[in-house]
Amino acid sequence: MRIRRCHRIEQVAFAYPPAPAEALGNSGENGLSTVDKAKQNQSETRNSEPPEALRDLGPQNAGYLANLKHDLPASVVVFLVALPLCLGIAVASGAPPLAGLITGIVGGVVVAWASGSHLAVSGPAAGLTTIVLVAIDTLGYQGFLLAVVLAGALQFGFGILRAGIFAYYFPSSVIKGMLAAIGIILIMKQLPHAVGLDSASFEGDLTLLRDGQMGPLEALTFSFTHMHVGATIIAGIGLVMLIAWAQIPALKKLKWLPGPLVAVGLGIGINVAYQAFAGDLFLSGEHLVSLPTGGLSGLFAEMSFPDFGRIGDVDVWSSAFTIAAVASIETLLCIEAIDKLDPYKRNTPTNRELAAQGIGNMIAGSIGGLPMTAVIVRGSANIHSGARSRVSAFAHGLLLLIGLVLLPMVLNMIPLAALAAVLLHVGYKLANPTLVIGMFRQSMEQWAPFAITVAAILATDLLKGVGIGMAVAVFFILRANLKTPYFIHHRESHEETGKNCIRIELSENVSFLNKASVNKVLHELPGHSMVEIDARPSMYIHPDVLELIHEFEETAHTRDIAVTLVDVPAAPGKIVGH
Repeated sequence: MRIRRCHRIEQVAFAYPPAPAEALGNSGENGLSTVDKAKQNQSETRNSEPPEALRDLGPQNAGYLANLKHDLPASVVVFLVALPLCLGIAVASGAPPLAGLITGIVGGVVVAWASGSHLAVSGPAAGLTTIVLVAIDTLGYQGFLLAVVLAGALQFGFGILRAGIFAYYFPSSVIKGMLAAIGIILIMKQLPHAVGLDSASFEGDLTLLRDGQMGPLEALTFSFTHMHVGATIIAGIGLVMLIAWAQIPALKKLKWLPGPLVAVGLGIGINVAYQAFAGDLFLSGEHLVSLPTGGLSGLFAEMSFPDFGRIGDVDVWSSAFTIAAVASIETLLCIEAIDKLDPYKRNTPTNRELAAQGIGNMIAGSIGGLPMTAVIVRGSANIHSGARSRVSAFAHGLLLLIGLVLLPMVLNMIPLAALAAVLLHVGYKLANPTLVIGMFRQSMEQWAPFAITVAAILATDLLKGVGIGMAVAVFFILRANLKTPYFIHHRESHEETGKNCIRIELSENVSFLNKASVNKVLHELPGHSMVEIDARPSMYIHPDVLELIHEFEETAHTRDIAVTLVDVPAAPGKIVGH
């Protein structure tokens, strides 16, 4: 075996005054400090193994054809989730239902390929409903469409100017709080549909508490006094079927037949049986999906186009800047959350994502659609359904187009109660009690931003809630940064049995502000290599950085990277070796 001596090829250091020793040593009960180990002059070295749940992951670079068995069933699930959301958001925004479907189609067929994300799904955005409603009222629909086109051009410019770097500075506690809050709201909103209250449509609004109109809490109370037995039975059976599909091993192996598709199919079948044998339970009208009919001719007849003659209108530009800013922030938040849920922990290029969203909005606005963002509900449904690549998002867009043009009568047979069962299951996965309990077992700098983000989103709206959560997280970050002054890594290379050997040494203190640097280093490591991450000099490592390291460790085998961790503490809420 020939070994070439290692030599240093890179060193990055930021020198700050050292933090007080007593501050560095006080890490509470989260196990993040290595001071005690240092005092004992002991070190722990272990070779990583992927956890049981991730051992069957194939190579990251597997071709699209190799992943079709995962992506096509997932696309059906995403289609079933996206269909009612596209329609509901359009109605809540004061736009024609067709506008929501146009945006969903463009988000799948175009943005899925323009984006660098493997699993994100783009479509009409719930967080933009209020902005869209005001813009349509102020500008008229054709003026609003022009604002959407201009907003897309601005977003494309944001991507060119590399504004996506801000995504790396969203704390994971805030991202997880956002996911949990959306899951809670989704459950609260779909429960009324599950018991047959479909007259009050509030799918488009992500605010739990609202003034002056019926919101999810009021609708929930009202719905249980106006239950429709037929809808309740369909939702109940569908939910039981979804739980069984996720728990019974024989059913879990049926990757080609997703549980949500079975739940929807059962809903249609049960409703047909109602019509034949129990007329008083039959669901019709407002209890079913409602799509425009008439084929391509009917579709073109209902489409609207922007009024480019108003290009100099100040109000149009004002709306365009607002839409571009809010849509960009929501997209970056969603992309960060989707990357967190991705079992491969792949890294989405955020600047490319902003440019892709800009292209999508320019196209959607040009043919009568609503503004779009990457959407967490559809993205999480995509991941939980087993998708592996962007083919799933693309195929869901094709299914929306096919359903709109060729199958509106069939899709109009789907009971909203069956779709409610699918969305209830998605909401539970987002707001999983295990996640919540795990967060509250961590240090205050993790659970406080998480809890406040959840509460603020439920009380206000998505953006305000995330803003409040970010403010709380920044407070803890600034406080901790007094104890975490710098990050340093050495990268060395030599050949051993044909593989590169890379050594990364963490500095005395690694703060959240170093998250972007660590993320960049780990995702740019070459495949087919041996990597050693040495934390022996570290007195403090922020939980988010630890999470990044352990996510890299768990999925490195898909890039043929062998990882050795030296004195790297366990990730928060995990046991070393599990």
